[in-house]
Amino acid sequence: MIIGVDIGTTLTKAAVFDDAGRSVAEADAPSRLNHPGPQRVEQDLDEVLATVTSVVRRVGAEHGGTVDAVALTGQGDGLWLRDAEGEAVRPPVSWLDGRANDLVERWWEDGTAAEVHRLTGQAVFPGCPAPLLATLREEEPESLERAAVAGYCVDAVAQRLTGEITVDVSDASMPFLDVRTGRYDDDAIAACGLRDVRHLLADPAPSGRLLSLDARGAALLDLPEGTPLTAGPFDLPASLFGSGLTEPGDGLLTVGTTLACQVLTDRPAIGASAPDQEPAGMWLCTADPALWSRGMPAMVGTASIDWLLRLLKLSTDDVAGLLRQSPPGARGVSALPFLAESGERAPFVAPRARGQLTGVTFTTEEADVVRAVCESVAYAARHCMEAAGLDGRLAICGGGSRSDEWTQVFADALARPVLPPSDHAVGCRGAAAVAARALGEPVNTAGWLDGDRAVLPRMEHRSNFEDGYARYLTQLESARELW
Repeated sequence: MIIGVDIGTTLTKAAVFDDAGRSVAEADAPSRLNHPGPQRVEQDLDEVLATVTSVVRRVGAEHGGTVDAVALTGQGDGLWLRDAEGEAVRPPVSWLDGRANDLVERWWEDGTAAEVHRLTGQAVFPGCPAPLLATLREEEPESLERAAVAGYCVDAVAQRLTGEITVDVSDASMPFLDVRTGRYDDDAIAACGLRDVRHLLADPAPSGRLLSLDARGAALLDLPEGTPLTAGPFDLPASLFGSGLTEPGDGLLTVGTTLACQVLTDRPAIGASAPDQEPAGMWLCTADPALWSRGMPAMVGTASIDWLLRLLKLSTDDVAGLLRQSPPGARGVSALPFLAESGERAPFVAPRARGQLTGVTFTTEEADVVRAVCESVAYAARHCMEAAGLDGRLAICGGGSRSDEWTQVFADALARPVLPPSDHAVGCRGAAAVAARALGEPVNTAGWLDGDRAVLPRMEHRSNFEDGYARYLTQLESARELW
């Protein structure tokens, strides 16, 4: 029995899988985002660890039997500073944080961000470690002085459970790693002026490195000391493999808090090999050393819909009916869904990106506004997937994909079939599959994509969505000049 754990931004999930990769026991626990000041988004490491403890204990008790391994995955980016014992030296900074907005703008203006992109193919955005490290060095240098490691969510939890300081190569990909070699690019670190904190970066470990629970971790999870544990890949590449995707050109659309768009490739295009590439997105190492993920994780997603529903005093249960009430094109209402305080990071970087609603009249109804925002998120997905080079199957997962009506909007907007995985706990399943392989028990991923449930684009609405996408791109181009 392998317990897969996905430590999300607002929800931690655990699942136990059978030999076919079907979940047979699941549990979840909410996580809290704290907002201590303007553009500040943080979490509490002890609270996050408590969610992991809760879900692992619950699925273990429900399923029973011997636990062969615990497999961790979870949110990436941000900055989780810890001491040598794994204690947080300050509250972890979320990838949603915007305190480095001004610095990132300066880096784009003075060429720093362009140099990092040339060296590693990674686009610097406010919530990634480089600008956060530079900002904290200026605002609270004592935090860096107390820290032994500057890492991420997954390795922070792993340290508390195993006592080991490590980082999966997928997490380490952003923004200093040369993913072709699996080693940090010291020139990229120097370009950000961070040579003096280089010692805080743990050496990248390949996905599937086996750790083991120490006495403290065993007590927390109520498992035997020495139980194997894997820490990574983080949620984007974990979900790719948990969906059953294995071929270059295949893509995964994760409709979660953010819109995580990624495509598998066997040829990372970095530096001189990608002269016309807009400096955005990320290249990620995966659990397969011969494959990489071209990631375009946009900051838009279900959070944009959640905001609108709160504003209109509606619930998620209302979305399906509202989408049916408003026709494709939302009666002329259109939107740009960029609501994150840290702006946008894919398929372009704009720390000052902000949302818009246009085409609103006295006859506009709630349903039109909801459909306009849902369609705008779907157009953002198409923009990201085109930039990432989608050329194969497209799978869809995440909380937003559980709405049949919104999934249909994605199929229509992207003008291609979307395939739901056979199990919705794809992050947990991908992590568990990596752990199984590390234990010498690889799993068969055949059948993990449910072709019988493919959602097909509706040809009768093709022109509506093609026109809508063209309008979206035009409005976006104009807005970027204003931002």
